[in-house]
Amino acid sequence: MSAWNSDLVNAVYVVAILVFILGLKAMSSPETARRGIVFAGIAMLVAVAVTFFISGLSNFALIALGVIVGGGLGFYWARVVKMTAMPQMVAVFNGMGGGAAGAIAAVELLGSLAGGATTALSLAGAVIGSTSIAGSVIAFLKLQGWMRSKPIVLPARQPINLGVLLVGVGFGVYAVASTTTLFLLPFFLLLLLYGVLLTLPIGGADMPVVISLFNALTGIAVALDGFALVNGPLGDAGYAMVIAGTLVGAAGSLLTILMARAMNRSIANVIFGAFGATEETGTPIAGQLKPIEAEDVAVMMAYANEVIIAPGYGMAVAQAQQRVKELADLLEQKGVTVKFAIHPVAGRMPGHMNVLLAEAGISYDKLFDRDEINDEFANADVVLVIGANDVVNPAARRAGSPLQGMPILDVDKAKNVIVIKRGQGKGFAGIENDLFYKDNTRMLYGDAQQVVGKLVQALKKS
Repeated sequence: MSAWNSDLVNAVYVVAILVFILGLKAMSSPETARRGIVFAGIAMLVAVAVTFFISGLSNFALIALGVIVGGGLGFYWARVVKMTAMPQMVAVFNGMGGGAAGAIAAVELLGSLAGGATTALSLAGAVIGSTSIAGSVIAFLKLQGWMRSKPIVLPARQPINLGVLLVGVGFGVYAVASTTTLFLLPFFLLLLLYGVLLTLPIGGADMPVVISLFNALTGIAVALDGFALVNGPLGDAGYAMVIAGTLVGAAGSLLTILMARAMNRSIANVIFGAFGATEETGTPIAGQLKPIEAEDVAVMMAYANEVIIAPGYGMAVAQAQQRVKELADLLEQKGVTVKFAIHPVAGRMPGHMNVLLAEAGISYDKLFDRDEINDEFANADVVLVIGANDVVNPAARRAGSPLQGMPILDVDKAKNVIVIKRGQGKGFAGIENDLFYKDNTRMLYGDAQQVVGKLVQALKKS
């Protein structure tokens, strides 16, 4: 390929990267997130297409087959996946990225173990990529319910994990030192094992943070592989990988930090703390659960001045967002002010509740995050909690609770709290909820979609 063509390819990469940045910027707001995703998709399509024009590229048929099969499966899965299964899909796609980065590193290492900076970068990419894909698989299995969601804590897990990591890296270093590719097999196997062991002790409540972390690690692995490719025959693609990987790594790292901060916990505590492995013990919660009927709740809300709705994962599971929209519309027709309180980690992934409510046609100006809405709970006549648990648990204010210090929605400060819940079980973190036993709280049991449907029908008759 001529120098002119090479310059043209690089120019197209630069444009694609700029569009990626615009897409990331647009994703920072719910109102422009869809546009941002479209921008990022177009940029990726352009970047993949122009890669076919890089000098030295071969096996076009195999590459095209991979693009068609992978793109087709991704398109189909994205079209049919339910919103409740979106976290699992994100975990799988993160894992695919990590696996791709690990595979690229493996090809580079098998091609040359000459040492130097290029080999070191390939080893680093292999370590991070292999850990990411193995950990993402475990995250998927836990979120999908095919594996116990609570932490699986092995005896002496920290020394064992560290030993597996060090021995695995040692095999990689020895493979380079001895220029023997045979030692790459235990290198990759032990790193995959490390990813599994690292993720097993992490409970389902922490999976949103873990998915975001693995996303960041995948980006870093891609960037490292890009650095390794820069000086090779596919150097143009290497530059694109470096920039794209760095963007993903930076965005994923920032999101991971923000989510950990929303739970008032460090990333180290999320990864190594085995949160939820042991349940809280001590004095039983004072009070008792007090059930209420849908008709009584409808009357209570119809005569309220302000109703705040706090949705959680239970609403997503029940696919109740359309009914919730209908309920909000009816209340507003009766002169009731309706607002939605969104906790940063409600659901199983960032923005989960925002997407569901927007999908139902609820205006963004009615959605308020925790910091914006917390001061209003004391003035609210009714707070309707739909399938949320840990993010509304006042136990976070109690010393000795596993949730101590976690910022929550202060729903318990409202005049009346109605909790829609399928049963009397504990939340995803496995911790009893003090809110359910408060004097101002009533429990409305049942599937969220059916229960909200009953509220709608009762309001229409009132």
